[in-house]
Amino acid sequence: MSLLIKRLESNALRELSILLSRDSRNQYLKEATITEVRITNDLSYMTIYYTSYIKKDKGAVADALEESKSYLRRELAKTLNARKMPELIFKYDEALEYGNHMNEVLSKLNIKHDEDENNSEK
Repeated sequence: MSLLIKRLESNALRELSILLSRDSRNQYLKEATITEVRITNDLSYMTIYYTSYIKKDKGAVADALEESKSYLRRELAKTLNARKMPELIFKYDEALEYGNHMNEVLSKLNIKHDEDENNSEK
């Protein structure tokens, strides 16, 4: 991966975060957090991974992102000064939920382990 693409990815991540948190009027867009941006080598697609802390309205956040796709692409093209602006693809990043799930499993295992140790000491 070239340095140009890495730089473009990092700048896009920063600018998208600013656009969503400050400039957005839609409350669902403000709830989206951009976690990663990946751009194909030919600059044709930009995959944007996001997460949201509103679990019950996950679909509403996805819909809001899809509806604002052309606006976000236009604003990114202005701020990044990109010769060719890739097509935006939004994907929900499940890593945070998976990490939380694993923490719950591990804490349950620790509790069970502690109980087993206490029972064996008696």
